Amino acid sequence: MNPMSLAPFLAWIQATRIATTIGQSTLLTGFLSAIHLLGLTLLVGGALVSGLRMLGIILTDRPTSDVAPGPVRGMFAGLVISVGSGLLLFAPRASAAAENSFFQVKMLLLCAAVAFHFAVYRGASRRSDDAKLTGGVGLILWFGVAVAGCAFILLE
Repeated sequence: MNPMSLAPFLAWIQATRIATTIGQSTLLTGFLSAIHLLGLTLLVGGALVSGLRMLGIILTDRPTSDVAPGPVRGMFAGLVISVGSGLLLFAPRASAAAENSFFQVKMLLLCAAVAFHFAVYRGASRRSDDAKLTGGVGLILWFGVAVAGCAFILLE
């Protein structure tokens, strides 16, 4: 989708009171960024623990179905926190972010990771059988989201 077709909507988002307030406050932006990183830490940390277990690298003495529920709950909490804070961080610079290639890759990977998680990963984490491919793909997707996010921030 061409970000230009969304230009009026993105401009409207940027003009909202909340976007203006966040954009004018370094303190608020910093606070939201910290919350965003906390959510990302929960998300990627949960993906790391459950993914490494699926790969058979850690906690091999316990079935995946026993290990995964805690990290998966952490991933869900992290996703909710990151999406909520991310939307607030996006608002003041919606137009510029939507045109940024790194941001576009991050959003594409995020959508792919969430779809994969709910369509494949959750089911595999509930079984005790071999789920190496699922664990590996999940890790690649979630770390891809994190790396694309870093690239967006650092190379914006």
